[in-house]
Amino acid sequence: MNRIFKLVTALLLAVSTVPAQANSAAVPTYDDPYKMMEVLADKTFRRIAADQPKIKADAEVLRTIVNEELVPYIDSRYAAGYVIGQSVKLNTVPKQDFNTFVGAFQNYMVGTYAGVFTQYRDQKVIIEPGQPVDKQRKIITIKTRVIDPGKPDIKIEFKLRRVKDANNWLVYDMVAEGISLLDSKRSELGSLIRQQGLLSVAALLEEKAKAPIKAPEKKNNA
Repeated sequence: MNRIFKLVTALLLAVSTVPAQANSAAVPTYDDPYKMMEVLADKTFRRIAADQPKIKADAEVLRTIVNEELVPYIDSRYAAGYVIGQSVKLNTVPKQDFNTFVGAFQNYMVGTYAGVFTQYRDQKVIIEPGQPVDKQRKIITIKTRVIDPGKPDIKIEFKLRRVKDANNWLVYDMVAEGISLLDSKRSELGSLIRQQGLLSVAALLEEKAKAPIKAPEKKNNA
């Protein structure tokens, strides 16, 4: 599992105290989700390759890349709400508290993704060919394959949702070999939220997010 997430996370996305910025005038939007995935992967990998000297000198550069290239195309609020799940009743949570959790969750995931990028070794990513998307569809899954020479291909599905009142798509989850990133985070954080409360877990995530960027620890079965 460690190898799977080291590779697939490098495509994204986990994840603000404000709504996602993809519909900002400074950030291009895409009504074609397949095109968005192609551009997102291409821009991110190209920038990592170009900035390798800076990254080797200071891994924190990867945090900047994730924030600038990936975060605008991740539906952080939806993802955070999904992770909270039934741990608390969202309609009883003050908006400010929810925003605090969203920001902490995103910062935590940015650090996680940045750490994964330290493992990038020019793996090839193939995105399934684009196809027409019905205007009424709100959720779509895009299949990809990560090709790592000398190792079996890894199949990943990215889940995207159409932004409400906008003809634009954002990534909210990925599923690698049947395992959802958001489901795993919900399982990890759900009991903590129930026991300690949303703001307490948000504070914990913010502390974790402050940790220096480093490669994920390898497991014995990696």
